Amino acid sequence: MNHNISYKTLKELVIKKLDWADVRQNEAEIVADVLIHANLRGVDSHGVLRVEHYVNRIQEGGLNVRSNPKIEKTSNSTAVYDGDNGFGHVIAKQSMEHAIEIAKDHGVGLVVAKHSSHCGALSYFVNQAIEKKLIGIAMTHIEACVVPFGAAEPYFGTNPIAFGFPTQSEKPIILDFATSNVAFGKVLNAMEYGEQIPSDWGIDEEGNSTTDPSKLAYLSPFGGAKGYGLGMVVEIFSGLLSGSAFGPHIPKMFVDYKKMLDIGHFIMVIDPERFIAVEGFLKNMDRMIHEIHSLTPAKGFAKVLVPGEIEALQEEKRRLEGIPLPDSVCTYLNS
Repeated sequence: MNHNISYKTLKELVIKKLDWADVRQNEAEIVADVLIHANLRGVDSHGVLRVEHYVNRIQEGGLNVRSNPKIEKTSNSTAVYDGDNGFGHVIAKQSMEHAIEIAKDHGVGLVVAKHSSHCGALSYFVNQAIEKKLIGIAMTHIEACVVPFGAAEPYFGTNPIAFGFPTQSEKPIILDFATSNVAFGKVLNAMEYGEQIPSDWGIDEEGNSTTDPSKLAYLSPFGGAKGYGLGMVVEIFSGLLSGSAFGPHIPKMFVDYKKMLDIGHFIMVIDPERFIAVEGFLKNMDRMIHEIHSLTPAKGFAKVLVPGEIEALQEEKRRLEGIPLPDSVCTYLNS
């Protein structure tokens, strides 16, 4: 059974739970914001159901709640952020803040973060750039759970990538997707709700497709070889470029609770003003969206939408009606 909870009440519950786990107040607020951002946009797999996992990882020693992060500027337009194995949500947010400031001064800002952990939905971080009328790009990686095209065992993680583009009056364009057929969090979400999953999401231990989320062992890349190749690109930018652990060398997120994940993030910001008058750029972004909306929809579709639009509409609805959560998550947050 689901319970609808207002995002404000939910934020209070998450902060209270993280405070109980000895998380600093300012960091607890950031983590709560990132998680609830995902829930508001309908991406429940990256929302507050993750709190229990984070608390367990803190208690086992696999997440540093007393981190001392450091930023090193390596050129006019680049920097390296050492997160000291703290919350990935905080590390990615602060890395984006630094990249924004660099882009304002030099047109492009690029920050790679290392010694980090799971950071949640990347759409949150590219939206930081959008709010400043800048273009945001974010990538990250996680433990090996995706079978490369042509392989029978995993090497890369779900390795998501996100792009955010500001607009004039339309909802911004936000493209945020995993390079696997689906994010592993959606498998967890299906388990939470006792639902079956599509047979093309991945395979079981024997290499067979399955609709039972509890039996799914490995995910498949989207688009076959294309998704596999893009997943490798994300791994290079997030893991190898930052000097982080990569592929099968990353500890298992839901098994090795005592080990720091030691993953990285790639954050890039572009100032469109360095190429074109920003108001003209934003105006054309709106025009493009209007023209796409006016296209004749294919059979079975009411309207042609743009990336991020479904999530934006979901957010409007959930801000009014509340966020639906299963009993188990509600019980945990209220305990």
